[in-house]
Amino acid sequence: MSANPRKPYRLPRIWHPLRWLVLGSGALAGLGVLAMVAIICLDVLLRQFGRPIVGAYDLVSIASGLTLAFALPVTTAVKGHVAIEFLFQKLRPRGRIVVDSLMRLLQLTAFMIAARECARYGGRLLRSGEVTPTLQLPTFWVLWVLSGACFLTALVTLFHLVQPGRELIRK
Repeated sequence: MSANPRKPYRLPRIWHPLRWLVLGSGALAGLGVLAMVAIICLDVLLRQFGRPIVGAYDLVSIASGLTLAFALPVTTAVKGHVAIEFLFQKLRPRGRIVVDSLMRLLQLTAFMIAARECARYGGRLLRSGEVTPTLQLPTFWVLWVLSGACFLTALVTLFHLVQPGRELIRK
């Protein structure tokens, strides 16, 4: 057997909390999908007996918003987003670094703005007393969760900027 001459990459300790937050976010996204499937299946089954789940639409809407929010950081961490490789591969290595860095800075800025605006909108929903149509559940907190997820995604993007070529989470 031959030994691997390269030492495996070890994530610096400063990034460990971010890694755990992203892994937790992924687990919560999975639970959100599970909740949506369970609610829809139960609702369809119970409708056969004339007993639909009251507020199923409200619950699925909230679960879908939370699932989207929790999936953002983990998708960014594993670089699961859509990339235009054809154009990127046409560039020289230095051009790739420049374009990749500029795109990450733009992404970081966009997610920070999204985090701020979601928090603001959640505050407006709280002040206005916005609730779901059937169950009358408050909705402001979903926007606050989305705001936190956008901020977490911005931190993941920052990781990719300062640790180029490194993985926060392995696929």
